[in-house]
Amino acid sequence: MSVDTSIFYDQDTVFGKLKSACKDDWHAYCHHEFVQRIGDGTLPMECFQHYLQQDYLFLLHYARAYALAVYKSDNPDDMRAAAESVAVVIAETEIHLGYCKEWGLTEQDVIQVPEARANMAYTRYVLERGMAGDILDLQVALSPCAVGYAEIGDRLINDPATKREGNPYWHWIQSYGGDEYLAGSVKTIETIERLAESRFTDKRLVSLQKTFEEATRLEIGFWDMGINCSF
Repeated sequence: MSVDTSIFYDQDTVFGKLKSACKDDWHAYCHHEFVQRIGDGTLPMECFQHYLQQDYLFLLHYARAYALAVYKSDNPDDMRAAAESVAVVIAETEIHLGYCKEWGLTEQDVIQVPEARANMAYTRYVLERGMAGDILDLQVALSPCAVGYAEIGDRLINDPATKREGNPYWHWIQSYGGDEYLAGSVKTIETIERLAESRFTDKRLVSLQKTFEEATRLEIGFWDMGINCSF
């Protein structure tokens, strides 16, 4: 069953307003050279390996951020949703470890990889927004990753120009463009909308836009780190 992803592009939601406010950065993130070369299969494998190991480290911090969302929640439903997200992110690391196993790397090998500055900047920013703000601030900081990857995967998996046969990254595309991941990203937007019902005001829009823009730019920096194999 296909997931309805129209909410990704609905400009009337709070998420849609945030995305529209930084549409150039959002496009640069979702259509980055790294992404495009995953789609056509031309990304150098060493770039993908570097990115994937850093993304594994990223996901550990991302899980901590969702654990913080449990603490920031003020009702059982939001707590359960955040706890479920922690489990989903931890499960996502298995995709990364599967690739690493093919390259002869164990989980311990990956954990010992130095953390890139782009990785530290992004993950610490998300955690800082969660610590300084409320659960809406935190969910907005998390959303460029949660929804952006789904938008990228959905686009690539449905783009006739995407290489399927012989593309070493086709499994990655399927993972983020598949129904399970798309459904989770739809829930992210729905969560923001639900939280906004009691927490959002026009006065908060500027602050939330800043958080969303910074997180989106940090996503661009993460792709830059991957394609440059930088630390």
